[in-house]
Amino acid sequence: MTANDDADTFEVLAAQLETEGSLVDSDPLNAEVSDLDPTLVPADVRAALEAILIVASDPVAPTVLAQLLEVSVDTVEALCGYLADSYAQEERGFTIAQVAGGFRFQTAEAQAPYVERFVLEGQTTRLSTAALETLSIVAYKQPVSRAQIASIRGVNVDGVVRTLQQRGYIAEVGRDPGPGNAAMYGTTTLFLERIGLNSLDELPNLSDFVPDADVVETLEAVLRGGDEGTPESGSKASPEDLSPPA
Repeated sequence: MTANDDADTFEVLAAQLETEGSLVDSDPLNAEVSDLDPTLVPADVRAALEAILIVASDPVAPTVLAQLLEVSVDTVEALCGYLADSYAQEERGFTIAQVAGGFRFQTAEAQAPYVERFVLEGQTTRLSTAALETLSIVAYKQPVSRAQIASIRGVNVDGVVRTLQQRGYIAEVGRDPGPGNAAMYGTTTLFLERIGLNSLDELPNLSDFVPDADVVETLEAVLRGGDEGTPESGSKASPEDLSPPA
């Protein structure tokens, strides 16, 4: 074999090795690209990601999502970015945001004024019975503290007071000079607007809602389990009435 033949042989071998090397290198590269391409992720994986984020109360770490969905962390991050972009293109009112090292659903920034209006002003749900009772106590007893309201109602009122504050019906009007300097609450002008009064002086007199004495006695008798015609409300039974039958 001549020197030229050897050179030709080495060139052929080198070409084959280069071709084989490129084929071997192309597989991992293609696999990585396909793994990171969110459009190639199965629809059920994308749906599962959305479902997890909807029920999650806190941001979910990408490592947790990757473990649950059985994909790589890079795929999770790429998929969340892809979904966020698609929501923006469709002008949805929500998006997927990366917060505190995890992902979560949250309202779109453009909808912030409407969300704020709903939270602070536009809630159409009716006040609960507990909220109405608490609001009545504040209206008639103001300024009044949470402890005083709880003493009248006999239950904890922290949550109800918070709700009434958020609705704008009551507000802190001062501090109790006594021990602890408890916050004192009173009604707001919004409260007067909603019930159609010009001032607190126009509130109905509580005496109009107090029942008459005979009604109170009847209610007490019923609550005690007795009524007219029973031994408790009538005359006492004689010994003969109380003796066992012969």
